[in-house]
Amino acid sequence: MWRNYLTVGLRALAKNKVYAFINIFGLSLGIAACLLILAFVRYEFSYDSWMPGADRAFQLQDFYKPTKAGGEEMKLQSSSFASGTALRKDFPQIERVVYFYTGRVAVMRDGQPVSPGRTALTDGPIFDILQIPFVRGDPKHALDDPHGVVLSETAAKAQFGNADPMGRTITLISGKMTADYRVTGIFRDLPKNTHLEAETALIARFDPQSYFADNPGVLTSWNNQNGYIYAKLKPGADPRDIEAQFPAWEKRNIPDDVTEGQHTNPGDQQDFKLVRVPDIHLGEAQDGPGGSGDKGTVITFAVVALLILGMACINFTNLATARASQRAREVALRKVLGATRKQLIIQFIGESMLVSAIATVLGLALFELALPALNAFLDAQITVDYFGAGGVLLPVIVLTLIVGIAGGVYPAFYLSRFQPARVLKANKSAAEAEGNGQLRNLLVVAQFAVSIGLIICTVVIYGQTIYARTADAGFKREGLLQVENLITPQAEAAGQALVEQVRRIRGVTAAARTSIAVIAGSNSATSFRRPGQEAVELGIYVIEPDMLPAMGMRLLAGRNLSEANGMDDATTPPSADQIDFKEDRALVARGLNVMLSEVAAKRLGFASPQAAIGQRVDGGMVDSTLGYLPTTVVGVVSDVRYRTVRDPLQPIFYYYQKTGFRQMMVRFEGDPKAINAEVEALWKRLVPSVPYRSRFVEDIVHNVYKRDERSAQLFGAFAVLAVVIGCLGLFGLASFTAERRTKEIGIRKVLGARTRDIVRLLVWQFSRPVLIANLIAWPVAWWVMRDWLNQFDVRMGLTPTPFVLAGLLAVLIAIGTIGAHAFRVARTNPVHALRYE
Repeated sequence: MWRNYLTVGLRALAKNKVYAFINIFGLSLGIAACLLILAFVRYEFSYDSWMPGADRAFQLQDFYKPTKAGGEEMKLQSSSFASGTALRKDFPQIERVVYFYTGRVAVMRDGQPVSPGRTALTDGPIFDILQIPFVRGDPKHALDDPHGVVLSETAAKAQFGNADPMGRTITLISGKMTADYRVTGIFRDLPKNTHLEAETALIARFDPQSYFADNPGVLTSWNNQNGYIYAKLKPGADPRDIEAQFPAWEKRNIPDDVTEGQHTNPGDQQDFKLVRVPDIHLGEAQDGPGGSGDKGTVITFAVVALLILGMACINFTNLATARASQRAREVALRKVLGATRKQLIIQFIGESMLVSAIATVLGLALFELALPALNAFLDAQITVDYFGAGGVLLPVIVLTLIVGIAGGVYPAFYLSRFQPARVLKANKSAAEAEGNGQLRNLLVVAQFAVSIGLIICTVVIYGQTIYARTADAGFKREGLLQVENLITPQAEAAGQALVEQVRRIRGVTAAARTSIAVIAGSNSATSFRRPGQEAVELGIYVIEPDMLPAMGMRLLAGRNLSEANGMDDATTPPSADQIDFKEDRALVARGLNVMLSEVAAKRLGFASPQAAIGQRVDGGMVDSTLGYLPTTVVGVVSDVRYRTVRDPLQPIFYYYQKTGFRQMMVRFEGDPKAINAEVEALWKRLVPSVPYRSRFVEDIVHNVYKRDERSAQLFGAFAVLAVVIGCLGLFGLASFTAERRTKEIGIRKVLGARTRDIVRLLVWQFSRPVLIANLIAWPVAWWVMRDWLNQFDVRMGLTPTPFVLAGLLAVLIAIGTIGAHAFRVARTNPVHALRYE
């Protein structure tokens, strides 16, 4: 019997080849697309879940709230060293706390400093918290040695070749530290789904007290977030109980600021959170090395996956129900010959499940073929297991059954109840069918509403990405080189000679050192006030006078800072007594000339840039016990957006001193590679102990918006798939409708209807659902895209253009899908349609 059911099912498919192709190919496309998207979603949620003990591993994150003085909301993965010390001291529920500093570390090789890749320094057994798999050594004791270092497999091979690296000595350089380290372990190369970044090559033990001896504020300030705090909770400890104690803990540990007799506690604007290590990647804080995930986008893709699969299932069910009534005579004859209703139900559901099974197998094949391309596009390592707890085979089988039953249940129960006498007496033809197809039209509307919505989202996301890359940032991106690693003592010592010689390079038009750079990830801010007014918070950065021509900034009022003017220079000699602040006292007594950005002048209440010139602004640039540093505004410059367009434009206070630079900006004309090579040659001659690192600003900006560009491209790809699936279903329904209306079309032609009249009739019938779909898709897409665009401080306008374009495109595609078929049907000789009468 089952062989008979299979034979009948295969014959039905062979008899209706177009119907079978549309059903199978459309459903397989939907299944493949759904599996691809869900594999990506699952991968994004899998970050660090491969790490043993990850349920007890947490990162302390520092969230800042805006204050009355202004400022901005900041959600930081990084925390201060002081917060880790206090956490270790005050919470017995925490088993271990480790400080993780991602300062740059160079390795001496053949007498030259070489950057091995991503590096980190830690003050404790980090591998007890982040249980990275080792291939050599004991992870629990690898960093017991104060001069122990562990390497990744790739870094070990690069350093030692095929020789055994264990116990070998390498020289590390970081900051003022140059020391020999012994290799105590080799860890497996990290997978790409980790917040630590897969390129992590070296993790070494260090002593923060000696490393930061020249800058003790790093160890004591709660506002100096220069590293990461990891904590391992004791078994059974509840992180929510610990977080509930944080407000009192902050008050108890964070010292008050005392300025002019007023006590304020910086902790009032700070909130600390313990975040599970697997939750870091898609967490709220995105400033760290794992800050490349967007939970909202990932969830959106999951919804898109289900919508595309739903569209494919709608196609399947739509065509199955549309073709069902054409088999009325077949059912009647089967019943006359003795078939029971149960046998008919099994037959039709079996046929539906056969088609579903074939489509599923084809969908899995398409999924396997497309997965390598998706991995290459996302630079990911997405893998899929078919068996086991996380295998996809069981869900796919369940999906096959659900889709097969959904597509076959209506034909099975509807057709199996036909009365043979009524059907055969009425001489029902294979082209006739009951019902007006309202349900099928509603399903077509739903399909095209999804397609139009995806097209709109694609256009808006891609448009915003282009807008963000090309929006005026207040400086010229082209012809700008950003040289980094200037924060090291060796580079600082050679800094003046370096920048002067860079300016002499042919093609270089300007060069200047600065503590702020394009999308550098660092932030510095403090409070400022005009006499008699409340304080406001401004960004504060060191620049050289040549920063204006190097960045292409415009001087709106006043003058530029000058190295020749002593009042423009905030440099103070290092004090032997860090408590006395003698040099700072002298600076406070003398005062300082500074510049403001245009928005900073507005924040301080100046009516215009010219109105700020010569005015006094007091800045919290010195220890709070000394009060405010009196400064005089000598210039106001145009605003520069150093950060991404997602972040608000920071009002900036610029001043000059001879130290504290992190980057050098080089403006040039001519061949970028040649200029970079010459700067690198100068660097290696003047700063031989520090690796050279530079990036073109155009590349920096392009890379930072790569995530949004990938999202747009993925949305575009899946929007195309959605349209293809919708058109397949529309073509199938058009074919079916034209077939069932063969007699009607013949009569119309006999009565004088022209071919174009028939084409217009059929096209209009199938264009109406698409037009209705626009009315549904437009408001939903507008609401979704409005919320997405609100993430950006600078954003494109949400004009009607993407909506009209998407709607017109959908209508044109629908007309193109059914137009040729309608034309062919309309040209058919009416004799062929009416001869059976």
